[in-house]
Amino acid sequence: QVQLVESGGGLVQAGGSLRLACAASGRTFSNYMMGWFRQAPGKERDFVAGMVGTRGVTDYADPVKGRFTISRDNAKTTVYLQMYSLKPEDTAVYYCAASDVGRWGGWDSAYRWTSYDYWGQGTQVTVSS
Repeated sequence: QVQLVESGGGLVQAGGSLRLACAASGRTFSNYMMGWFRQAPGKERDFVAGMVGTRGVTDYADPVKGRFTISRDNAKTTVYLQMYSLKPEDTAVYYCAASDVGRWGGWDSAYRWTSYDYWGQGTQVTVSS
């Protein structure tokens, strides 16, 4: 079993920034596809950003393009979501997710939360007006 540990959530004012982190002890993410999802109260769990393969190819949901960046440290043990210019509508619980690269079926599959086998516990991001 792969256990993902998330950190970095908090309360910020609109226009501020946060960096979320997702770590897996004793493993690297080079052979996985990684995703960040978010879920607001009463809403569906939506794709935010993804990274796949040893070269770390990335993609983003339209509402966060140009504001959020997914990245990986040099040791490939931690994946980050850097969030700039935060808006109140970004308020949600943010989840880190992972699957073996064998689950990769193009970005159309990576956008679906059902494509991922492992999940973090979630971290709350609240953006005030």
